[in-house]
Amino acid sequence: MTQQTLPLGKLPLELLNQILYSNKTDDDRIILGPGVGIDCAVVDIGERYMVLKSDPITFATDEIGWYSVQVNANDLATTGATPLWFLNTLLLPEGKTTREDVLRINQQLHDACASLGITVIGGHTEVTHSLDRPILVGTLIGEVEKDRLVTPRGARPGDRILLTKGIPIEATSILAREFPGQLRAVLTEAELRKAADFLHQPGIGVTRDANLALSAGKVTAMHDPTEGGLAAALWELAEASGNVLRVNREAVHIPELSQKICSFFGLNPLGTIASGALLMTVDAQDAGKIQSTLEDSGIRCTDIGQVSAGTPAVWITTNGVEHALEHPEQDEIGKVYAS
Repeated sequence: MTQQTLPLGKLPLELLNQILYSNKTDDDRIILGPGVGIDCAVVDIGERYMVLKSDPITFATDEIGWYSVQVNANDLATTGATPLWFLNTLLLPEGKTTREDVLRINQQLHDACASLGITVIGGHTEVTHSLDRPILVGTLIGEVEKDRLVTPRGARPGDRILLTKGIPIEATSILAREFPGQLRAVLTEAELRKAADFLHQPGIGVTRDANLALSAGKVTAMHDPTEGGLAAALWELAEASGNVLRVNREAVHIPELSQKICSFFGLNPLGTIASGALLMTVDAQDAGKIQSTLEDSGIRCTDIGQVSAGTPAVWITTNGVEHALEHPEQDEIGKVYAS
């Protein structure tokens, strides 16, 4: 009997749980290891914790070096850590790669690292077979004071759920850069340029968002919505913290350009890759102050719901009716690449 192949994107949740469970270790220096909703590893190195993250860039090809540094830095930021050292593995397609391509991506990496105070300390680059686009895998290492560590397990019943900027910022930029010809059917040239520039404005980085939030009040958990978008991030946060998340659909900000692009491709914005938004749970008493601090710094921040006790689940209210939010099997953007 023919076995069913897996869909594009992240692994199904039950399979991910199976392989993560098999990776358990008895090393007591590991403070945070593999788990659903756990994006960084945390290791005790004495006076501080070392925080490590590895993530690939697979959908984007334009400015891939910038993407790689930002998405890895985003996950590190959700722990409260300072990013320090970056390693990259760059695989380039045979027969399509020029010397100029290599130098351009390398410059993107170094510029992005310099903007965040990160040093490139190593990696590997090669031209390889059977690729139709560059694949870049980054590993970022940082440190955090032990009393400042934040993890997705920290969300507590009664906490408010905040979301910065809106969704799906990353998908808006990727689709505008990768499929401009198709999008000219619904977007003007000015709109296309603006959508493509979502990479930088409002931007896919959340390091500043996280630092401002942490400076303003008690942040109990943070998560970076990547593949599977906000829907997957909410589920991962619920699983990691062992709580129920209740969200108001109308409170989730979707920029007009993002809505136009998602509608054109038939994508659900809630399930589409969404780096650039920071999802966090905060002490209810500090929620207003944290929102104000971010807003005063030019970063949109919306209260989208609350954390409740119970078996991990995500409930969303749309037009006054609450219903279960399904965990996406794959990122919505995969539909565009599969067509």
